[in-house]
Amino acid sequence: MISFFKPKAVLKDLIPTGFVDIHSHLLFGIDDGAKTLDDSQFLMESIKALGFGKAITTPHTTPYIWDNTKAGILDKFQEVKAGLPELTETLQLRVASEYLMDDSFSKRITEERLLTLQGDYVLVEMSYINPPMQLFDILFELISAGYKIVLAHPERYNFYHNNLEMYKKLKRAGCLFQLNLLSVTGYYGSKVADVAAHLLQSGQIDFVGSDIHHINHIRGFDAKVKIKDTKPLVEALAKNALFDF
Repeated sequence: MISFFKPKAVLKDLIPTGFVDIHSHLLFGIDDGAKTLDDSQFLMESIKALGFGKAITTPHTTPYIWDNTKAGILDKFQEVKAGLPELTETLQLRVASEYLMDDSFSKRITEERLLTLQGDYVLVEMSYINPPMQLFDILFELISAGYKIVLAHPERYNFYHNNLEMYKKLKRAGCLFQLNLLSVTGYYGSKVADVAAHLLQSGQIDFVGSDIHHINHIRGFDAKVKIKDTKPLVEALAKNALFDF
């Protein structure tokens, strides 16, 4: 019997050669990503094997949890480069941060230059419990300070799942959206996969990122994607070329 059903693509097979990753947690001992230098080495070797050509690693800056400082992140980056010189060189590793937008973030914006992905592009996130009450004020402050806002994994904010119009409001407020690649496989749950598909199909996703923390995330790239139309995902993967360096 002839089957007319096209088999689902495996996520790793969609990664373009030389892909530039803009979201990961490769620096050891600084957040909930790599724990040791060996972990950093494993994760970097693994993403290279997946076809990643370059990576901007983005340790959390999350007050009271991962209360990293700009200087501390840069010091850890140099430590990893010194410990793994050849690997960090071939991966052309760079460093930024993933900033939690909370009550203290407005003060940070005025007090220091943020660690950006490139130029003025800054990676930010929200709590998974609820958005900050002053969210749109923070977005305005970021734009007024000259930053381009890249909102990490918008598909994972459960409080917007039943109010998809909020995504359009965030776009109008100046947010660029970075999709987590594993979201399209159902790694974070079926509802997240559904919202990821909606954002891709509606043309709202600007960039993608691995958000790799550990070995289970690496293994997740062997899974099949759950979205029916992979064209918007392939197009989003290509947009990461903006951060080529």
